Amino acid sequence: MIGLVEHCPPQIPLQRACDALSLNRSTVYARRQQSAEDKTSRRSRRDAPQPRALSAEERRSVTDTLNSEEFQDQPPRAVYFKLLERGTCLCSPSTMYRLLRKAGQIGERRPQREAQHHAVPRLKATAPNQVWTWDNAKLATTTPGEYLTLYTVLDLYSRYVLAWMISRKENSALAVQLMEESVARYRIKPGQLTIHQDRGAPMIAHRFIDQMYELDIILSHSRPRVSNDNAFSESQFKTLKYQPDYPGRFRDAAQARAWAESYFDWYNFSHHHSGLAGFTPAQVFTGDYRDLAAQRQRVLDGYHRANPERFVSGRPAVKLPSQAVYINQVTEEEVAAGATTAVNFPTLNRVKEKNELTLH
Repeated sequence: MIGLVEHCPPQIPLQRACDALSLNRSTVYARRQQSAEDKTSRRSRRDAPQPRALSAEERRSVTDTLNSEEFQDQPPRAVYFKLLERGTCLCSPSTMYRLLRKAGQIGERRPQREAQHHAVPRLKATAPNQVWTWDNAKLATTTPGEYLTLYTVLDLYSRYVLAWMISRKENSALAVQLMEESVARYRIKPGQLTIHQDRGAPMIAHRFIDQMYELDIILSHSRPRVSNDNAFSESQFKTLKYQPDYPGRFRDAAQARAWAESYFDWYNFSHHHSGLAGFTPAQVFTGDYRDLAAQRQRVLDGYHRANPERFVSGRPAVKLPSQAVYINQVTEEEVAAGATTAVNFPTLNRVKEKNELTLH
């Protein structure tokens, strides 16, 4: 209010302005007198000496104690309670924190491991049996707290489930068995295959890594806590658990294997995969999708000739599966920033047979 009076035009009397704002003229005069004083001669409350503050010698003693060999790795609260047990009290924990903050020493005082930086996995598959991706999922049983483990190996290019296994436990020995039998079953040559996985216990076990090295298989790992790096296997597990007949809980391993055998047979040979332009994983894995694409095109051509008015964009064309499948494909922005391009692998001959492998 007083500010409004001070900014009133000079032709308006002070008495009139004060009446309009319900102010006393004495208040306005007192404020004017206060403003006229030299403000630099007055010391703010923040700059005034605090009678309860530690002296310079006391602050130095606290800092030296916190940085001593005994307490340099301990938090201030632990130091405070330790000193109390010895019959000493230098100051409160909050004051200790304040002194450390002023000295730039606030934060974790114990030795810390340096931040870990994991490379982004970048893989490219242009044919089957170039890149496999695998993972495991927990299957609940009717016994509370008990779960079965489902291991699944997926071909990246075709999404074909190459092998699966159900076990009552999860360990590296089973992972080694799964991969050894899969490599033998599909006649994988040394240096031909890259296997991508996340960082679960079986995947990073020395036994598993050493055995893959012996087989001359390249290993690729997802970044920690980044599920999208293994999105193809995760997507397959979602398809599995969202099936209408998925029981939710299994009585035992035998029931789980019987259901999984039926599911994977459907998934490989009857499931028209949306990521494969509507072809089944088996059709893409064996290369039969080319003949089927020609058959689809003949059907569409006949329908187009009979009903041309329904195709405003012209003759329909059958879509084919992508000829290159990536895990974390390099974007144009990353290329401009100098990111590494995707890895290329030599083309393999497709195995034209229904490949089924079930490990128990």
